[in-house]
Amino acid sequence: MPSGGWITGTMRKLADESFHRLRAFLIGWPRPLKRLVMVLVDLACLAAAAVIAILFTTPVQSLGSGFPWQVVALLAVVMLPLFWFLGFYHAVVRFLRSRVMGHVAIGLGVLALVLYGYGLAFPAYGIDLGTAVTFWAFGLLHTAGSRFMVRDFLHGTRKPRERVVIYGAGNSGARLAGLLASGGECLPMAFVDDSTTLHGSLMGGLPVYPPSALPELTVNLGLSGLLLAMPSVSRKRRAEILEELESSPLHVQTVPDMNDLVMGKASFDDLREVDVEDLLGRDPVPPRPELISACIAGRSVMVTGAGGSIGSELCRQIVELAPTRLVLVDHSESALYAVDQELRLLIDARGLVVEVVAVLGSVTEGDFLQQVMKSFAVRTIYHAAAYKHVPLVEYNMGAGIRNNVIGTYRAARAAELAGVENFVLVSTDKAVNPTNVMGASKRFAEMILQGICQRGTKMHICMVRFGNVLASSGSVVPLFREQIRHGGPVTVTHRDIVRFFMTIPEAAQLVIQASAMGSTGEVFLLDMGEPVKIDDLARKMVRLTGLEVRDAKNPDGDIEIVYTGLRPAEKLFEELLITGNAVGTEHPRIWKAREAGTSWEEVRGAIELISKAVVANDCDEMRRILLDVVHEYSPPPMLADQVWRAMRKTPPKSASVVDLPTRNPNHGQSASGESA
Repeated sequence: MPSGGWITGTMRKLADESFHRLRAFLIGWPRPLKRLVMVLVDLACLAAAAVIAILFTTPVQSLGSGFPWQVVALLAVVMLPLFWFLGFYHAVVRFLRSRVMGHVAIGLGVLALVLYGYGLAFPAYGIDLGTAVTFWAFGLLHTAGSRFMVRDFLHGTRKPRERVVIYGAGNSGARLAGLLASGGECLPMAFVDDSTTLHGSLMGGLPVYPPSALPELTVNLGLSGLLLAMPSVSRKRRAEILEELESSPLHVQTVPDMNDLVMGKASFDDLREVDVEDLLGRDPVPPRPELISACIAGRSVMVTGAGGSIGSELCRQIVELAPTRLVLVDHSESALYAVDQELRLLIDARGLVVEVVAVLGSVTEGDFLQQVMKSFAVRTIYHAAAYKHVPLVEYNMGAGIRNNVIGTYRAARAAELAGVENFVLVSTDKAVNPTNVMGASKRFAEMILQGICQRGTKMHICMVRFGNVLASSGSVVPLFREQIRHGGPVTVTHRDIVRFFMTIPEAAQLVIQASAMGSTGEVFLLDMGEPVKIDDLARKMVRLTGLEVRDAKNPDGDIEIVYTGLRPAEKLFEELLITGNAVGTEHPRIWKAREAGTSWEEVRGAIELISKAVVANDCDEMRRILLDVVHEYSPPPMLADQVWRAMRKTPPKSASVVDLPTRNPNHGQSASGESA
């Protein structure tokens, strides 16, 4: 680090502290004292403007008998009540806006007329219209200028503000700099921009530098943060910029996405942490109009699991596509209430004509679901209701199967009997070669729908399979962010664990489009892009907050990453295909899987058996049925269901934990019973 830069940065910090102490002292003055100072400053400015105007415009011979100080006194007498009437001494100087210039101009205009009238009354002094105009101009400069100088000095917090650089010297950056300069936690010091034509220029009084100057600027200007003000740039370019900034010690934040700015959901000064979608560099594909509204426009639509991450986003997008009615189904009262209220506000704000019906109930209540579907003439169903947290479902096996398997069967059967035209299952990549109950139960749900199609149905059925969605209720991203905010450690299950990621809005949009494709019984796959190593993701998030990872190579770092080990039945890698074969569709990010179907007879018998096992909470039997039906299911060797283990009186870490049957390589059947 250059010593000169360090000295400059230290001097700047000392100066900042001195200015902030002075600012706090002045702000602490009582209001009467502040008003008295303002009056005295205005009198001084007014007198100076009058003297300058008379000396500049009046002939020397006219002043032979002396300077007309009486007119200066007259202007002072008129100024006090005039300025008080115009509210100059009621406004808080720290929060003045540019429109105050109009009031100042009017007040000084009146005083200029007084000066001109005095010249007409006493022509010997040579005060004419030119003198009055000059007085008005200098008075405006002095009176307004003094106020804005004080405002700029006093505005802000009483503590030193964080010095930041803005990446992007375009319109967004200029607006952001203007907002921040007038107050807030951050003080913009400079711009950096990729455009060579802007280098060396001034933008809003701030110099523009190339990105290569960031290390030197960080030291010389005492910077602690960087604000990425490029809301309209592609995600790919944002990802490239963020990768370049990883080695910087600056805390990186961004302005909101341009869509949020246009829709009024956010403003330029709503700074946020870097989103993982920025790191992924994945740009969304615009929806195809003929697909996006095909199953929704002019129809009554139902969403099960409407209060969940995917379900609620499906609802937000569906109301924009002109359905006649949207029926929300969820068994969580609080989640249903929240999405119902949000949608009603959205509909009112957009002037949409959509009836919203909130139904509190479970997808396992088949008869009730059928009544709801018939009562509201439902034509399209997006079945997003599911228990999806892998460890929780592993620990609560019966509840997961009841909701994911039996709930899907009863919802699909109710839809058939109610005359529903389209039934869309929101599935998961964990249904591919599952190692856990959640994945096996979702694959079973897919097979139920495939079996219904195999025996014949008038209903168009499809399944849409995708991986993790960012910022969902189970996403690692908000967890990492919270852990970093509290100083760590950041917990990662395994150093080599890899996951696919997609934003919730993109996933919901693609689900809606996939529902309008192909023939019945097909499994669609969403293109999730490149897999993401969770360890790399955690390290990027730490570095982009301006902190360093603490490890063996850097023992003095800020945030430690702790590896906690894979959770029960958790996989290192997720897959989207079973057979490894997929074909494209008319949409570039929607693929179609080629998978063998399952006979309805086999599926129906398995549903009956597993329903009885769920009622009895017989986890051994549930697992045996899953192994018989889902041939790709490869569970861990031990049951994790908490109630089952407690019933068996098995200590959590005992060597006598229930050993589960292993896969028979001949036909996927159980090869052995339990051993205590």
